[in-house]
Amino acid sequence: MARTRLIIFSDLDGTLLNHENYGWQQAMPALKRVEEAGIPLILNSSKTASEIRVVRQQLGNTDPFIVENSAAVVVPAGTFGNESEQIVHFGASRTEVLKVLEAQRASGARFRGFADMSDEELAQFTGLDLESAARARQRLGTEPLLWEGSEEERVSFEAALGAENLRLVKGGRFYHAMGIFDKADGARFLQNKYREQYQELYGDERVTAIALGDSPNDQQMLEEADIPVVIRGVNSSEVQLPSEKHAMRSLKPGPEGWNECVLNLLFEYGY
Repeated sequence: MARTRLIIFSDLDGTLLNHENYGWQQAMPALKRVEEAGIPLILNSSKTASEIRVVRQQLGNTDPFIVENSAAVVVPAGTFGNESEQIVHFGASRTEVLKVLEAQRASGARFRGFADMSDEELAQFTGLDLESAARARQRLGTEPLLWEGSEEERVSFEAALGAENLRLVKGGRFYHAMGIFDKADGARFLQNKYREQYQELYGDERVTAIALGDSPNDQQMLEEADIPVVIRGVNSSEVQLPSEKHAMRSLKPGPEGWNECVLNLLFEYGY
């Protein structure tokens, strides 16, 4: 009997990367096994494509990746027979988002977005180094902003964005103006692509999707997966999945928990 083909979707911050220094070394044994087994490891994060490329380089990862909470999927050349790298958008592009924001500003909305800041200014505000600030500003479908108006004005601003099919999501430090999408959209798209590919190559399409995340932001991606894995973290207790999902929860946080859970699953599926 053909063994189940696995595909892994993973959040980065607090999941595969620890919160202290963004290290992933504690997950090395599992990462090595995943690579040896030829299992696609899809990074799915709120980070930009430029930021994720750095992490992929460190990990030696060559699989597709999902950026800015599913604003877009980046498919490297040759993955699904595509000759060059492909970028697939979900929801509005950043250009469209900025156009709506400019119209709102003209109507009196008070905010300051990444597009309004220089690399130096963003670095100063966030504590990032200049290169990292530059990478954070290279966006495909979302615009982080600092709200400078009153709470009442913000509510009107949010409603105005909604009328344009955009939403305002509160992050840790910034609000994010973005289209209507979540981390599950990119995952769903790639699952279908891999199913088609495996059908063509092996005549079977049994793909079991594993997803790992540590916070409510990962909820939809976890719900979309066959095997959701909640990595222990500051907000992991807020992730509540439907009971039929039988979520796996790590005992250890970050990459340590990631390593443990992935090794257990690989063993369970005969890898």
